[in-house]
Amino acid sequence: MNHNFLFSIAIAITSFACNDSKTNDKSSTMDSSKTTMSIQEDSVTYSDGGTNLKGYISYDENKKGKRPAVLIVHEWWGLGAYTRGRAKQLAELGYIAMAVDMYGDGKTAADPKEAQALATPFYMNPQLTLTRLNAAMKKLKEYSQTDSSNMAAMGYCYGGFVVLNAAKLGADLKGVVSFHGNLTGAPVDKQKLKAKILVCHGADDQFVKKEEVDAFKHSMDSAGVEYTFKAYPNATHAFTNPAATEYGKKFNMPIAYNAAADTASWNDMKDFFNKLFK
Repeated sequence: MNHNFLFSIAIAITSFACNDSKTNDKSSTMDSSKTTMSIQEDSVTYSDGGTNLKGYISYDENKKGKRPAVLIVHEWWGLGAYTRGRAKQLAELGYIAMAVDMYGDGKTAADPKEAQALATPFYMNPQLTLTRLNAAMKKLKEYSQTDSSNMAAMGYCYGGFVVLNAAKLGADLKGVVSFHGNLTGAPVDKQKLKAKILVCHGADDQFVKKEEVDAFKHSMDSAGVEYTFKAYPNATHAFTNPAATEYGKKFNMPIAYNAAADTASWNDMKDFFNKLFK
């Protein structure tokens, strides 16, 4: 992949600072339909080969029994508050969710050059997306709340690239969701693919352009793969992240938060998971 392209995406992709909360933080207690919900967040460590990884697992501790599990992969700035917040949202929906550390030791990038250095090995060798995601899956399966027969993954920007490529390489997942993710990488092989696919794309994304979208659709159609592709009007790259507008102005880049597209894509994800896990 062209490093100039990667550098451009690095500036475009936004993230929040990684303001870690305390381990085992009961971060949210709320009443929903007269049922008390208490969201637990656990800081967890695990490994992939010689790489030490630090993730976060969220679940409603008042909910009994096993439940579907969702892995969430961060933007290429690393695992921060934005991804952890999405994990908590999924826990509120009744899932057990894990915010995945792809880089190791909870590393986050201070600037686009660091982000490029951290993400490039995965773009150059998509096989790494599978091994790193498998390590997270193994950790999540250790939880008694996890229904290991009902697992999915989702990712934002770089994270969308990660989950799509892991799926194409045979990850043992029922489904994956990419939000404004890069669509390049490993070729799709229907014999390996186990996951259903939902792509949530900004119709005005200038970093994942029409040529890339067309190539992705052609490869999936040619392989006879089942997938759903949603394009949201007036949505640019990083449209789900509320910080995108500020970063777009700061770096003079064509990115912005789009509340309508954020809501629509989240609802499409919920529908996708509801059908996937029924």
